[in-house]
Amino acid sequence: MEILVGNTLPKTERLCGKTSISVLLAKGKHGNVPGMRFLWLNKTGNDSNRIMISVPKKLFKRAVKRNLLKRRIRESYRKQKHSLAVSCGLDVLFMYSTKEILSYDEIFTAVGHIIDKINKVIKPNDDGTAAE
Repeated sequence: MEILVGNTLPKTERLCGKTSISVLLAKGKHGNVPGMRFLWLNKTGNDSNRIMISVPKKLFKRAVKRNLLKRRIRESYRKQKHSLAVSCGLDVLFMYSTKEILSYDEIFTAVGHIIDKINKVIKPNDDGTAAE
């Protein structure tokens, strides 16, 4: 299998599966930034960092708007994932929490703030693993 280099977001970096999601919801740490909430869990034992994006149907009834916001969040993470302090074993859930459709620039800065907040809590070791 070929190792992907760059700003890609392969299937292995998507959080899926009932058990993984329920563990994240039960044991994860949470936080807020303007317009978004997030939940994260470190040391999951995976080979890569994984993300999940949630835009509630309660806020946006039309799937077109929900999918637009999910694409914007996914793209923002994809471009900034290299700045995470941990190279593997981190699960993150991004939850959109405002009724307005934010522009791509606003979402980009919100995702950047989320990554900064996670990095403040996680201190990386020399070998790339994280020590909390």
